[in-house]
Amino acid sequence: MDFKKVLFIISILLFSTLIYSQNISYKIVDTNLKTFYNNTSAISEPAENNDFFGQDAHYNGFQSSYSNNGDSTITDNVTRLIWQQNMGEKISFNDAFVKADSLSLGNYTDWRVPTLKELYSLIQFNGITGQSTANAKPYINTDYFDQPFGDESLGERYIDAQTWSATEYVGKIMHENDGIFGVNFIDGRIKGYPKTKPATGSPNKMYFRLVRGNLDYGKNNFIENNDGTITDLATGLMWQQSDNAQTYDWQTALEYAENMELAGHFDWRLPNPKELQSIVDYTRCPDVTNSAAIDTLFSCTEINDPDGNPGHFGFYWTGTTHHDGPQIGKHAIYIAFGEAQGKINSELLDVHGAGAQRGDPKSGEREDYPQFFGPQGDVRYVYNFVRCVRTLDTLQTGLNSIQKNEINIYPNPCSDSCNITFYENTLHSKIKVVNIAGKTIKIINPQNIKSGTIQVKMDKLEPGIYYLIIQNRNEIISKKIIKV
Repeated sequence: MDFKKVLFIISILLFSTLIYSQNISYKIVDTNLKTFYNNTSAISEPAENNDFFGQDAHYNGFQSSYSNNGDSTITDNVTRLIWQQNMGEKISFNDAFVKADSLSLGNYTDWRVPTLKELYSLIQFNGITGQSTANAKPYINTDYFDQPFGDESLGERYIDAQTWSATEYVGKIMHENDGIFGVNFIDGRIKGYPKTKPATGSPNKMYFRLVRGNLDYGKNNFIENNDGTITDLATGLMWQQSDNAQTYDWQTALEYAENMELAGHFDWRLPNPKELQSIVDYTRCPDVTNSAAIDTLFSCTEINDPDGNPGHFGFYWTGTTHHDGPQIGKHAIYIAFGEAQGKINSELLDVHGAGAQRGDPKSGEREDYPQFFGPQGDVRYVYNFVRCVRTLDTLQTGLNSIQKNEINIYPNPCSDSCNITFYENTLHSKIKVVNIAGKTIKIINPQNIKSGTIQVKMDKLEPGIYYLIIQNRNEIISKKIIKV
């Protein structure tokens, strides 16, 4: 083989290794929600094309996996982050960084306060908020992590056990207060909380769970595909670049996502909260950057807030039911890419910050909303926007498919064409050629071939790495091929 071609192939293989490492740098851990719901309660699994198909429990991501290291640390085997098992007492934001700098635990001294995206990787939406500690189940795996409730003897509510992150809100919350984003593993929310007590100015104190390892976690690697989609190589997800400027209740949002065709793909769905939160940009907010809290590659429909003020951005549905309130099943989770507003004493404020995660009722009459609910008067729209997602084919095969030796692809590397030989008597319905960004380049319908050889033309493709995604009734087989 020509020496230049050899060098080219070596460089492609090295680049392939790089892309693979980027794909696994920000694995989104599954929500662990396995129950199906309609608008009000749990139901049996809806079949495809039926009402409520396409919700969180229909899709499986990277399943959570932890190891107790026996030294008060827990390793997340998916994210490669190592966590402090016990948080200790509530402390101030500044004291948390002092603690991290001085902590020696598990023979490590490189502990840090986690970013919000790192911290949110631990949330599990099979938790239950309940009405008291008697019927609450934390939104974190308590087989591995200590998770206290609020101390009611001190006048706290049982849900007052928020865990702060290192992520500060770039805007202001409540009445011009500096805010710190945290995760409440008791009620299953992300909110911005005042850094100091508004009444006294003294530091607020919250829980902190320190972390170490995988410094790339939470960092996106977006590619614009120039077809209305954005690929994040860090997570292995492809996103709808722009919403369609329409709002939906939850059931209709599911239907819209399941029926969407975009950029030659038909496997779009509503994201779960952890997937959708992965594309929040916490350096942006309407009050500071005059934009939604998302990378500028994306676009969000601008709205007026409930007081009629322009320059705001809406909430975006997820496919995940929130186990909150006296009747589990009535609420679903959204991510606020604009201000997470609420009304306190008749004044509309950004109470929780752009990038907050809360929940809305799944259904209601459009003309009855917005409404305001709870101690911070959270605005409820019920009719929210949708940004669909799909899993890249190359990642999906690693999640739920079995690689078999039932096919042979040759030559590989190839130049003008390659051959696919099928050995087993399996009905293959479709072959796709996709690039490393997950974009479909061509689709081949091999006339339901069971065995034999077909040729795939590659002469019009640029040199590089591609994947042949071969689908049959039961599985997806992915084979990497190099075009020279």
